[in-house]
Amino acid sequence: MSVAIGIMDNAAFRSFLQVLPPVEFACVYGSSLHPSNSDKTTMTDYIIGVADPKQWHSENLKLNKHHYASWMVHLGGERLITGVADEIGVGVHFNPFVSWNGKLFKYGVVRMHDLLQDVHYWEKFYLCGRLQKPVHIVVDNLDVNSTNSVNLRAAVSAALLLLPSEFSEADLYAKVCSLSYMGDVRMLFAEDKNKVKKIVSGQFDLFQSMYKPLLEEYEAKKLLRLSSIANNQIHISQDCDLSVDYSLVSALPPSIRNQIRMKEGVKEKLWETGKAISDTRSRVREEAANCLQRILRRRVMVSSARQAVSGLLAVGAVNASRYLAKKVTKAWKSWR
Repeated sequence: MSVAIGIMDNAAFRSFLQVLPPVEFACVYGSSLHPSNSDKTTMTDYIIGVADPKQWHSENLKLNKHHYASWMVHLGGERLITGVADEIGVGVHFNPFVSWNGKLFKYGVVRMHDLLQDVHYWEKFYLCGRLQKPVHIVVDNLDVNSTNSVNLRAAVSAALLLLPSEFSEADLYAKVCSLSYMGDVRMLFAEDKNKVKKIVSGQFDLFQSMYKPLLEEYEAKKLLRLSSIANNQIHISQDCDLSVDYSLVSALPPSIRNQIRMKEGVKEKLWETGKAISDTRSRVREEAANCLQRILRRRVMVSSARQAVSGLLAVGAVNASRYLAKKVTKAWKSWR
């Protein structure tokens, strides 16, 4: 779901796209959307979806050859660019540190089919994770904004399975935000350890605009109970009941849903008694949560490792060192 952005900001986000070939989808994410962001030296980050990346990069090389690492341009052009993205990475090619109109930009180009597959099925758990956090959609020819509602519902359901019976609205958003960082290799050495907390606190209103309608929907379905507390926050409570667990698991993508298996003996016992006793309920929830964590951690670890290698190759030695140094510096400051 796209977040609300001022007219001036939206025009600024659109203006950069005018120097690129036409795109099917484009969204801005990251610190550019931080309501109190005052650091004008930060890059504005885009995810760009196109029908045919090879054709798109071919056109962009004619317009903006300087956006790419020189070795990729000279050794293979669009074939090498898409080959590295698809075979080594997760299908996304990033051009960072692009200077235009006195500002810095980074944009990742992905095949629309791959973007939609990840949103629906969490196959790579890379782009879907980006879209579980606040973004501002600038171009949306295929109505990804509506399609992403499936992704948001799945993210809420996953977070609820991993949370206790009582928690705050901020706790929920932090858990949603953390899903795409489980197992992320960058978090080991090159990311701010307080990143999730900072994202949620800095963009709380944006998270609320994305997820509050889903919370109200879940309350109407008796999956949650909501009550207001101070600072415009909501206190949330949930029953760890078997029927609730089934509802939450059923909202997850099919491949993940199928891996979260309830023990047959447990199900038979529940059917015989007609209700779930307390220890059985907690055991079923715990097993589902542990299984979900293992699945997501594995997917994120593989995708983040592949994309890290692909990204370092794609940006060239100078930009790779520059980008890594920036990340490590932020990580080091957060650990001090």
